[in-house]
Amino acid sequence: MLKTLRISFSLKNTYRVNAILYSLKQIPLLRCLLPASLYQVRGLKIFANLLSVLWELISIFLFKFIYLLTMVCGMGLLYQNALPRLSFLHILLFLTLIGSYMNTSLFNPTRDKYYAMILLRMNARSYTLVNYGYALFKTVVGFLPFTILLGLSRGVPLWLCLLLPFCIAGAKVSVAAYSLRDYEKNGYVRNENKLQKFAWLLAGVLLALAYLPPAAGFVLPFAASAALFLLWIPMGLVSFYRVAAFRYYREINQELLSQMLVQMDTVKKAAKTASEKAISADASITSRKSGFEYLNELFIKRHRKILWRSSIRIANVCGFLCCGALLVMALMPEIKADINEMVMTWLPYFTFIMYMINRGTGFTRALFMNCDHSLLTHSFYKQPRFVLRLFRIRLGEIMKINAVPALVIGVGLSLILYVSGGTDNPLNYGVLLVSILAMSTFFSIHYLTVYYLLQPYTAGTEMKSGTYRVVMILTYLVCYVLMNVRLPILVFGAACIAFCVLYSVIACILVYKFAPQTFRLRM
Repeated sequence: MLKTLRISFSLKNTYRVNAILYSLKQIPLLRCLLPASLYQVRGLKIFANLLSVLWELISIFLFKFIYLLTMVCGMGLLYQNALPRLSFLHILLFLTLIGSYMNTSLFNPTRDKYYAMILLRMNARSYTLVNYGYALFKTVVGFLPFTILLGLSRGVPLWLCLLLPFCIAGAKVSVAAYSLRDYEKNGYVRNENKLQKFAWLLAGVLLALAYLPPAAGFVLPFAASAALFLLWIPMGLVSFYRVAAFRYYREINQELLSQMLVQMDTVKKAAKTASEKAISADASITSRKSGFEYLNELFIKRHRKILWRSSIRIANVCGFLCCGALLVMALMPEIKADINEMVMTWLPYFTFIMYMINRGTGFTRALFMNCDHSLLTHSFYKQPRFVLRLFRIRLGEIMKINAVPALVIGVGLSLILYVSGGTDNPLNYGVLLVSILAMSTFFSIHYLTVYYLLQPYTAGTEMKSGTYRVVMILTYLVCYVLMNVRLPILVFGAACIAFCVLYSVIACILVYKFAPQTFRLRM
């Protein structure tokens, strides 16, 4: 078992380290500095190993802390009609039931399992049990400090806080044992990455039971919640014996991993089919322009379904919501003061809204799938002056597409501010409208710039850039954090407009300097 664990760690760590080194090589500023023999440099391999260990610690502790803090404690703070410890246990109990079958690790087909059991022909039973035991160990160790910290803060007794991680692990083992028994009887293999409709329906019901009753002041009594949690410990111990005695791990893993490979091919084909369906087949579509302007206009006209049509639909929805807010204020004048205060200080919140509704991701994906995917194979298309010229043309187009819903939101917010009581400084109306348009402009420039500088797709239309994913995650996190910022319209609006102008200048300089080298097909 120890030998299997060591080999398993070595295999997984090698896979992660190589992925980290590959991602470092894709960063434009580092590509010229890193040597060609990157994977042989001892210092870089040590650095990548440290990052791999850090990621393992994050997966053990940080994600579980965020889960308990937001999904359990954070939601529990919204309920004033229930005792804190009762709402904590009530919500955690039903979320544990969901996680027991949606996050098993035993029925999760991954690449490291494919490398170990299929390519290296490792003993399937030994490899599966060792890794499953390690996954349960991470569950207990990762949850333990935070069930104590957050549980005690909510009034849960210490003895129960200490046992909760073992209860969560016991629930996972019990469901896993039931699934293995189902395979022995019916030959059905569960795949947690490909859940049936019933599993999703059950998750919806359990989520409703977790969050809706506490809103009405109804939660399970302490004795009931504690008893249901503690029941999973003896059930988990009995079930673990069944898991350890199971004899068909190679057969199950072969089927799961074959499903994974088929699923990857299916996803690629589905993406290709969807992208082809998005193109208009109307042969009458043409343009009077020439050169790259002609190419771009044809692209926009043939992709109107996923570009302009979706933008107009978003604008219609935003307009409907703004009209609804105006109607509510007309029917309920007493809420005008609260809405006025929200509009005056909640402008940073709309950064996240603009992030969600912008069409930058869809625009760049369509560009690659149905245009650049083929044209990047020609040398003339990668010449610096052509790259920069087409960048300017596309930037103008995506800015127009994103500006439609932004204009509706900006005008709508200005009207809401006026109807709800107005403002002493008329400049707020203009800043409100311009700052929303500035946010829209920023996201248009941001997504197209990142696409040109990091071009994440391979010739097979598969995303291969870890750096691109990191940039997208950081963009999301910054927008999410801004949701909690409260600043006056003039302060945040002026800062937003200035940042957009500065970012536009920097982005254009970066594209001018680096895009001719970075805008290429990945291998």
